[in-house]
Amino acid sequence: MAAPDSTAVRTALWRALHVAVDPPPHVFADELGLRLADPGDGWRARDDMDPATAGRYRAGMVARARFVEDLVAEQAARGVGQYVILGAGLDTFAQRRPEIASRLRVYEVDQPGPQAWKRARLAELGVGVPDWLHFVPVDFETASWWDRLTAAGFAPGEPAVVASTGVSMYLTAEANAATLRRIAGFAPGSTLAMTFMLPAGLLDEGERARHRATARRAEAAGTPFVSSFSPAEMLTMARAAGFREVSHVSGAELDERYFAGRTDGLRVVRGEEFLVATTG
Repeated sequence: MAAPDSTAVRTALWRALHVAVDPPPHVFADELGLRLADPGDGWRARDDMDPATAGRYRAGMVARARFVEDLVAEQAARGVGQYVILGAGLDTFAQRRPEIASRLRVYEVDQPGPQAWKRARLAELGVGVPDWLHFVPVDFETASWWDRLTAAGFAPGEPAVVASTGVSMYLTAEANAATLRRIAGFAPGSTLAMTFMLPAGLLDEGERARHRATARRAEAAGTPFVSSFSPAEMLTMARAAGFREVSHVSGAELDERYFAGRTDGLRVVRGEEFLVATTG
């Protein structure tokens, strides 16, 4: 039973660090992910958890998580009844937000080993798995996530929200295009929120240095970055896939939405932005 990859663990720890070291109001409060990861007492001493140097990274993690959950809440209020999380990792939406999640059928799609590990940890922590939460184990290299999703009860004829954060950069351009085509075929009224990485050439010098450091960590962990897209390229690819409406949400927009007025300087690290696309 494989443990979650280092990226999923780091994301969970950065979310917890936001609550631990940043003053309220907290953009996103998730301490269950820390309990799931169970990193040991010394996790705050990790190099990548230094509050000063990791500030913009944890801001990016909490902003993108908040953005997705705001979207899910908005769509659930409209009557959308399905939520698909591609590459769920240590996501804890179903446990933290039952007032929204219980009105949905939530599908967590991830690799079989890490997902089995997560289920075991939830059981160890005494956190139940409600009937509306469905785990969808998929070996992405050998199986179709779509086939496994429908086998788990997903209703293709009903609209859904689909979230894919921190995934696209590990896939080829062809694989990303195929994923977009598949989701563009979901029922009308479905919405996709997907992050994508900007090419280094679109970043300023300081941001390029951060990008290189992140890329080195990813490669050292055995999960190298494979693709990046300009906003125009991503919007063009989404339109070609068949989405009715497409939009780009920049890091600056996330700063304005979630960090405006803060005096602690917390801002999103540049380099990873959102595509939001709806089916017609």
